[in-house]
Amino acid sequence: MTEQSALLLRKQLAELNKNPVEGFSAGLIDDEDIYKWEVVIIGPQDTLFEGGFFKAYLTFPYDYPLRPPKMKFITEIWHPNVAKNGDVCISILHEPGEDKFGYEKPEERWLPIHTVETIMISVISMLADPNSDSPANVDAASGGRILMVNSRGRWLAVYGKARRWHLTRTQTQWQSSRLKEMASEGK
Repeated sequence: MTEQSALLLRKQLAELNKNPVEGFSAGLIDDEDIYKWEVVIIGPQDTLFEGGFFKAYLTFPYDYPLRPPKMKFITEIWHPNVAKNGDVCISILHEPGEDKFGYEKPEERWLPIHTVETIMISVISMLADPNSDSPANVDAASGGRILMVNSRGRWLAVYGKARRWHLTRTQTQWQSSRLKEMASEGK
């Protein structure tokens, strides 16, 4: 399966280079290893992540496409479906078959028809519409610390190093009241 999976991944990489897809770029970490990719996602419009650039690694198993790759954000990101260590938790990347917890349907999980493009489109969609019902990061799912103020009066959309925006007076007032509310709730 190794030769077939390597051939398939080379074909997908060539297709992405020939016809780039809006919202992300992809390439190899090391030109000698087709199983380790680096992707950069551009934060989707009208989300807290808009304008940010988020680097992640995709690591493919040798029996791809029978099994899904693993995805890990290298850029620190604060999101319900991204574990604190950067691991992405999304149905499309879960092993095929029945969910032992009964949460996901088999057709929502990995299928061999998926490609790097379909994975990345799903992850971009996840950034825009998190699934807080099945979080990898419970703190992010509970709403804590998504909005933070730094010492210059700017808010950070994510935990870490994405884009910074200037606050408007309304945003500042809302955030101040929300932070006070959270503090009184003990969060």
